[in-house]
Amino acid sequence: MTVPRPANPVWRSILYVPGNVPKFIDKAHERGADCVLVDLEDSVQPAQKPEARAMLAETIKKVARGGADVAVRVNRPLRMTIPDLEAAVIPGVSALFITKTEGVQHLRLLDEVVTDLEKARGLKAGSIGFGAMIEHPRALSQIHDIAEHAPRLIGMMLGGEDFALETGSVPTDETLELPKRLVAFAAQAHDVPMIGILGTVADFSDPAAYAKSAERARRFGFSGGTCIHPGLVAALNQAFTPKAEDVAYARKLIQADAQAAAEGRGSFQVDGKMIDIPVIERARKLIARAEAIERRVKARK
Repeated sequence: MTVPRPANPVWRSILYVPGNVPKFIDKAHERGADCVLVDLEDSVQPAQKPEARAMLAETIKKVARGGADVAVRVNRPLRMTIPDLEAAVIPGVSALFITKTEGVQHLRLLDEVVTDLEKARGLKAGSIGFGAMIEHPRALSQIHDIAEHAPRLIGMMLGGEDFALETGSVPTDETLELPKRLVAFAAQAHDVPMIGILGTVADFSDPAAYAKSAERARRFGFSGGTCIHPGLVAALNQAFTPKAEDVAYARKLIQADAQAAAEGRGSFQVDGKMIDIPVIERARKLIARAEAIERRVKARK
């Protein structure tokens, strides 16, 4: 029996940190990321993976010093996933990013392992979420099932580099937009955060272009993005934080809606625009997100 899903996190920025490189680990807490994603997968050579696992408990303490949440990206195939889980299901870990997610049964199998480890180690059942990384085109047929039924799910994303490799395409904004938006639609249909930008995280040489991709992703309903360079954290935080003027306008709409309701009207005008239920619901969600981000920022000070 699976445990309930954890609450959706408020992560505007997720910074990848190689799990075996002390110079990156030691500075990660200073970067301002909402989440530090300690990588046990591609950024760690096979021969160094045992060392990265052995370091993990201390690594988590270090990267969390600035108040960031901590997640761990685990390997696949399963014979590599299991030792990763043994190392990663410990206090201080908020989520596991599951590479090459295939479907609900894949995540249920890992949920069984994580549930046993939580119990054995005195952790709250279900405290560690799963970020589902879609990295093969065959998994696209499973994304709605994953979004609706997968245990522990706190986010979905498309692994652009791997997806491009499997499809024989070049990872660009153009080639990745369609699969990323398909994953986003599935996530959004079931109130699961969609993580990523409408491009590739591998190219960090053009911060302005990166910020533009992040802002565009936000307009498509993505909740936050990932980066492999700490210099891009600020761009992600800015792109995925509601603008003050947008929040002010949303509050104006809510106030006008309350007045219209008192007068028995279901729709009304504000600044020459017709306002109805979808507009008000969007305003409520914007305000709720802005307040959640504000609470998070204040808690880190």
